[in-house]
Formats: sequence, structure tokens, C-alpha cells
Amino acid sequence: MKAVIRLVPPGLGQLAPKCKAKFIGELLVPVAPFDQKSGRETWTVAFAPDGSYFAWSQGHRIVTLVPWSKCLKNFVGECSNGAGPQRLSRQNSEGGTVVPVGEPREHTIDCGDVVWGLAFGSSVPEKQSRCVNIEWHRFKFGQDQLLLATGLNNGRVKIWDVYTGKLLLNLMDHTDIVRDLTFAPDGSLMLVSASRDKTLRVWDLKDDGNMVKVLRGHQNWVYCSAFSPDSSVLCSVGASKSVFLWDMDKYSLIRKLEGHHNDVVSCEFSPDGALLATASYDTRVIIWDPHVGTVLLELVHLFPPPSPIFAGGANDRWVRSVAFCHDGRHIASITDDRMVRFWTIDEKSPKAIAPLTNGLCCAFSTDGSVLAAGSRDGSVHFWACPKSIASLQHLCRMALRRVMSTQQVQTLPIPPRIRSYLSYQDL
Repeated sequence: MKAVIRLVPPGLGQLAPKCKAKFIGELLVPVAPFDQKSGRETWTVAFAPDGSYFAWSQGHRIVTLVPWSKCLKNFVGECSNGAGPQRLSRQNSEGGTVVPVGEPREHTIDCGDVVWGLAFGSSVPEKQSRCVNIEWHRFKFGQDQLLLATGLNNGRVKIWDVYTGKLLLNLMDHTDIVRDLTFAPDGSLMLVSASRDKTLRVWDLKDDGNMVKVLRGHQNWVYCSAFSPDSSVLCSVGASKSVFLWDMDKYSLIRKLEGHHNDVVSCEFSPDGALLATASYDTRVIIWDPHVGTVLLELVHLFPPPSPIFAGGANDRWVRSVAFCHDGRHIASITDDRMVRFWTIDEKSPKAIAPLTNGLCCAFSTDGSVLAAGSRDGSVHFWACPKSIASLQHLCRMALRRVMSTQQVQTLPIPPRIRSYLSYQDL
């Protein structure tokens, strides 16, 4: 099955600045007339940490890996020429042209069951396995290794070599759907899986996929999890309004964050680790200070804001996904009102919007220039992130907050106004 790129000619898909986000293209999956049913959803989209690949679950057990630079070049190049839809050629990873190891090439992976979660992981050889008593391992991951983890409907987690499409590990311990996966960003190849069996499981891939710990505490489904940039803290969100923060050195619960009125389905830390965004069916995205557990900002998708009773029930403004841009300023959200919204942390109204029918998930590219969003029909849509030049103050704040917690900032002998700015209390 081949993916199709649909391109937008220049001038279309963009209106006045700060009004409509610029749509740059989409990846489509050809569908037979009899195939208009469930099982085609794109539940997850992901970019490789080095920006080499883009992956999406296009439904019916299939994950497609596309070289991102070539995909983006097609979008930009063909749009500037005013060309119409173009079909991507796919190189078969099991034959045909010989491609050097590490050279990005497009291919598909049949995961054997419906794919709910995706995550890329890359290795840093200096990061040793936490299991120090084992001297022999089946796999020795080098610095050029790129892995893809897939969470399946049958509760399994499969680990693949991105360059070859080879199955490396088959992790079996969950008893229900694996809804989300996330790798520690420090290159240790520690993987966390979130499942509908109400647990999170920590796996050490450098120890051949040994399960290190089971994190229990959620009373219902776990929808999503995310590591802080320094890998020391994990956020997990789920049904029953739950937002948990975990100490990943001690594998213990730090605190529960209370503020949502409905299931919480998505979460992500800011690049400096000073902010945490959570998205909920209560129509809101909440920006937290994860160090002290306070609410800094609420991004409301329904005006006037609904009462807790209304927000706790069914409505057409469920927020499905939230993503933090790598500039630390922009946030994207996907909602059931058929809209994609781009926000900035210093404004309470969207900076840009775009139409999207049946959106489910979103993620920013590694450089933060493009937002990808998956939908129920197995397609992926791409928009250019609104451009703005970050102030020197914001860049200095991010640099400082990467190494200092809120508590440490509060003890600095500086004017209160600067302390408030560094603590993001001016949002």
C-alpha cells in the first residue's frame, strides 16, 4: 500500500496573518470502497529525534516510515511549482536497491495487530543498562542505532530496527491495549508503556527488553505518558481526571495534579522542563508548573468556559491531543470541533487555526517548523508552525530553567519581577 502526497498550490490554505495556519500537504492512504470502517485510525504520529524519519500508524496493523527531509522537500518543492497530488515511490526494505545502513528510505511495517502507540528511540553508548549484573546481552545498540517501538491492541510492545524493518524484541506483559509509548530522551533506551490495564511499565532495552518496574496508581485507563527533558520525571495521564508525576530514579509517585474535570488524554513537557501541558475531554489544555504542581495557564476551547458538570460529560470540544513546540513558546491542540489551534504561552487566544476533520493526534517536527496531525481515516496532515522570533529574555529563561527548578529560582537574590518571569508566573 502506497502513500499519496496531496499538495496545496501557493496562495491556498492561508489567509491573513494570525488567522489561518498555512497548510503544506498531507499523506493519504488509498482506501477501497468496502473499507470505510473502523481500524483505519491514525492514533499516533512521531518524528525521529534526529529528524531523519516520520512515522504514522495508517491503520490495519501498518506503520509507514518516510524519510522526513524528502517528504518535506516534496511538499515545499511541488507547492512552489503549483503541482497537484503526487504519489510517493516506496523502496522495499527486503529487496531492490541496496541502501547503505543509516540512509533513510521509505518502507512499511506490518505489526500484526492494530497500532495505538509509536515512539522513536536512539542510543547513547555511554548510558549503561541499569541491570549491572548481566555481562552478556543479545543486542548491543550503537550510537547510529534508531529504534521504533509500537504499542499494539493485544497488549504487546514490538521493537523494530528503523533502517531495516527487522523485529528486534517482542515485549509481552500488558493485559490490555498499549495506548502510548515514550522513550527517555537521555539515550538510555529506557521505554515506558502506558496501557488500558491501568499500569505503566518500564523497560530497559539495553538489557534485552527486561521489564524494570511496574508503576501502579491509576484507577482506570492510562492514555499517555511523557518524560521531562532530563528524564528524571515522568508524567502519566488517564481516565478519571488523573495526572500523575513520577520520580524515575526511585520509581515513586511525586504528586497528583488536580484541576481537570474529565478524562485526561495527552501530555507533554516544554523543552526546558519548566512547563507541563495536559489535554482533557473537559475542553481545556492546562499548563502546569510540574515542580510545584500549580496551574499557570488554561487554554480554553469553548467560550464561555463550561461548568465542571458540563465539562465532565459529552461535548463537541473534547481535546484529543496537545504538543509543545521545540521553541518553548508554541503549543498545538487537536479538538473534536474539527479544528487545529496554535497557541503561544503568552496569549490566551489561538495565534492561528486550521480545519481538521476527525483529528486524533499531533506532533511537532524536530526543528519545530511543521506540525503533523493524524485523523480517523488513516491520513496525516501538515501545517507550517506560525513563525515568530523569540525574545532574548525568553531564550535566557529557557537556558536557565533547563538546569534550575522553580524552587531554586525562588531562592535567587533577584528582583521579584524577574523571579516571576523566570518562574513563568506571568503567563
